[in-house]
Amino acid sequence: MKLVRHGATGDEKPGLIDGGGGLRDLSGVLRDIAGPGLSPESLDRLRLIDPETLPLLPESTRLGPCVGGTRNFVAIGLNFADHAAETGSPIPSEPIVFNKAPSCIVGASDTVIIPKGSAKTDWEVELAVVIGSRASYVHANEALNYVAGVCICNDVSEREWQMERGPTWTKGKGCPTFGPLGPWLVTLDEVPDLGNLAMSLDVSGQRMQTGSTATMIFDVPQLVAYVSHFMMLEPGDVITTGTPPGVGLGMKPPRYLKAGDEMVVRIDRLGEQRQPVIAFDDWTAKVSAGEPTN
Repeated sequence: MKLVRHGATGDEKPGLIDGGGGLRDLSGVLRDIAGPGLSPESLDRLRLIDPETLPLLPESTRLGPCVGGTRNFVAIGLNFADHAAETGSPIPSEPIVFNKAPSCIVGASDTVIIPKGSAKTDWEVELAVVIGSRASYVHANEALNYVAGVCICNDVSEREWQMERGPTWTKGKGCPTFGPLGPWLVTLDEVPDLGNLAMSLDVSGQRMQTGSTATMIFDVPQLVAYVSHFMMLEPGDVITTGTPPGVGLGMKPPRYLKAGDEMVVRIDRLGEQRQPVIAFDDWTAKVSAGEPTN
């Protein structure tokens, strides 16, 4: 299944994508794509529904983040061998774990804001894992039993704040709009090989990242198991699993996002994100004028 959350920001309702690509409303049968709605039992019930019996929504309907109620937004650094090489970093012996603020989560086509004072806002196409069942001290060979599905994440990052403002990465990772998720939460039965998904990211029509989950150092089961030994993972929590080469930081000279750019982010089987980029001052001016900001 391809599950979505649709509607106005902060008031999203559950939905799914039917076999013809149409957007169907699930709000009559499910409260949200969150919490108990992500359990194996809930997903099994949804599979029994004929999508043709659900209300069809307009193509123009906004898609919000594909999962709600996220309490832990966990990210993994330098988890692609080719990305580690482009940054000149050694291959990690264990996963590098840091947090993104859940408040940075937005929809796949929402505007990304360059923060006030930022000079080095960067992009990262990533495969994100959405937890469906409470997980603690999980073994890798059973880890996928705790996963509701996967989606695209753009791990937007402010490199100066991440790398030049102290020893932690978190301050450059959790700014508002730095966590687009979606467009769809795709259940694992539709993604048979998580270890061989093509990934790409374009900025203003120029291909920046081309890669594959085949170059991941630690695979999805290993990451879910590893993180579950350091925190309790709850339904709706997200683990975003690292990025292939081609980030702005790794270019010579480095290149970063500017106002007016558009990012197009793709992963095989998981759809496409498309985010316009706006400067903080321009965004606040739009808010003050009552103009749409997404």
